[in-house]
Amino acid sequence: MKIGLKILMCFMLLISCSEEQIDDNGTGTIKGRVVDARTYEGIENARVSSSPTSSTVFSDKDGYFVIEKVPMGKYSFQAQKDGFTARFEPATVEKDLTAQLIFELEVSTANNKPPEIPVLTAPVDNAVAQPLSVNLTWTATDQEKDPLTYTVTVKNGTTDEIKTYADLKDMKLTISGLSYSTKYYWQVSANDGINKATNSVTSSFTTLAFPNPRYLYVKKVKNNNVIYTADEAGNELQLSSAEVNSYRPRKNLSINKIAYISSDGSLNQIFTMNPDGTEVKKITNFIPIAGFNMEHVNYCWSTNGRQIIYPNFDKLYRIDSDGGGLIQLFKTPNGKFISECDWSQDGSQIVLKVNDISGYNVEIYAINMSGDVLYQVLSGGTGAASGISISVDNKKIAYTRDVSGFENSTYRRLDSRIFIYTVATNTAAELDTKKENGFNDLDVKFSPNEAKVIFVNTSNDGLSAQNIQTASISDNTTRTTLFQNASMPDWR
Repeated sequence: MKIGLKILMCFMLLISCSEEQIDDNGTGTIKGRVVDARTYEGIENARVSSSPTSSTVFSDKDGYFVIEKVPMGKYSFQAQKDGFTARFEPATVEKDLTAQLIFELEVSTANNKPPEIPVLTAPVDNAVAQPLSVNLTWTATDQEKDPLTYTVTVKNGTTDEIKTYADLKDMKLTISGLSYSTKYYWQVSANDGINKATNSVTSSFTTLAFPNPRYLYVKKVKNNNVIYTADEAGNELQLSSAEVNSYRPRKNLSINKIAYISSDGSLNQIFTMNPDGTEVKKITNFIPIAGFNMEHVNYCWSTNGRQIIYPNFDKLYRIDSDGGGLIQLFKTPNGKFISECDWSQDGSQIVLKVNDISGYNVEIYAINMSGDVLYQVLSGGTGAASGISISVDNKKIAYTRDVSGFENSTYRRLDSRIFIYTVATNTAAELDTKKENGFNDLDVKFSPNEAKVIFVNTSNDGLSAQNIQTASISDNTTRTTLFQNASMPDWR
């Protein structure tokens, strides 16, 4: 019996030695706060206790608590609340002093559910004619009433540019600076700070139609040609993706479609699209558009928009605008490549620019629809020529020619100028537009009213930026720059 009593006393002594000793000679105070680790807002009615045990209190509505008359010593204090993970903080209580504690409680994820899937409310899916500043709204809820933050992702359907708006508190976002005639896609994700974010479905809307798009042209983006349209005030809209090489846009007003050339694997094909860049359709297929250098190859609509003519090396083809009815119209008698063509508005004749495999030995002449040569515009000279345009009455042909006669393997031009050929007199005269020395005028076209010409002006170094300019035909002393860093213009 005595042996058992001694064992019991030793066991109790061992237990007492394993705990911190509490000094009964004085007391101190513990003050503190229990907060949500995500928001730092106070947590009400959290239970705060100590080990060794002194007393237990509960936090007030703002998360504050006070424990008074705590015996001196070293303690481990614990704060806990249903739905949160308990937290421990060490503290030393000293006589007549106050120790401060802060408990940052993490939400327990064991039973916490993610937010409900957000519902996009405005604009409605596939809404059209939306302004260039749009209010995006949505609804979202959380079963545990956890505070939510939102991330909105908006994608431009033309340029594929993606913008992200993060850490939003309200279920509303105003986005501005949108582009005309553009389809946008948007999605909302809701995050409660605990679970994986919940994503909404993707919705879309389309902005207002671009007003009065008179001009088409090309800019270089990501080393690709990209098609733009613009109005007379200089407002522009990107029509084709920068991920694909697309160029030589030509608009037909009768059917309100834009044709253009675009890469299709290793070939180049003619496509059409709506004026806002939608409803892209490939027109050519078995016989692609081709020539000595695709940067200098062109094609043409019929006036009614039912057909397109285009070159494939030494042959000229006609194809219906729906992709059917392909026929060969003409083949050059000397094997020269057809680089450019322009179809008269009355459909009676076609003007061709042909050249050798290097782009030189240029001829410009007109043929009828049977392939007979009607008249010769240019032949027998040296140097490059480009940009042919026939007037509405078939009486004049505009083109550009390098008067320096320079020829080299890179197709560089030194002094390209604008000429107007008059059919009745079989003469060509330079249009004196006061071009600076060291610059080239290229890709000339008549304006819609034929009072002006539109063309590309650039330094002859072959490296500088290209600018689209206009000049009056009757008063040719003034030229105006319409668009900078742009080329291949079309004016309708």
